[in-house]
Amino acid sequence: MSENRQAATRNATSPWVIDTRELGRRPGSSRAVRRTVPVDVPLGIADVVEVPVGAEVDVDVLLESVVEGVLVSGTASAPTRGECARCLDPLDGRVEVELTELFAYPNSATEETTDEDEVPRLVDDRIDLEPVVRDAVVLTLPQVPLCRPDCPGLCPECGAKWAEIGSDHGHEKIDARWAALRERFGESSDRPEEN
Repeated sequence: MSENRQAATRNATSPWVIDTRELGRRPGSSRAVRRTVPVDVPLGIADVVEVPVGAEVDVDVLLESVVEGVLVSGTASAPTRGECARCLDPLDGRVEVELTELFAYPNSATEETTDEDEVPRLVDDRIDLEPVVRDAVVLTLPQVPLCRPDCPGLCPECGAKWAEIGSDHGHEKIDARWAALRERFGESSDRPEEN
């Protein structure tokens, strides 16, 4: 039994899996499917921005029977959580992705002429939307999320937010060649002694 067939059999009760037997194989047949799917594994870019565990993905798709398989088109949307890449403030948002994917029938010309990673397959008349939605979400989410386009970020010296500390914020920098003298003689070494 192939790895895909084992996964489909094991996940037949998953809310991501849609049974297409009611659709039939007559080209032109269609069926709308709407469901809300709970997320048990984060979708997105780990530690950057993602659809978190416990969130729900709203799936609204149309299944259409075509000669080579089942064409799935529609949308999926879900809440997102992450942090600004510059100031590390938490970000909450929503992602909506467009889905268009052909699932090939077993023994079809498409199945015989493409690899499994190019075109997904129907397994036991079922399709698994999770990989399709996961890929679409990852490609849609920003790789560098920002709280606002002009976010100034953090001070590299102390980590304070530039937006809160202002442009006059600074840190005294000592030339590394003089640091040893300063360490040895202290702050007042460059001042003349008073009598």
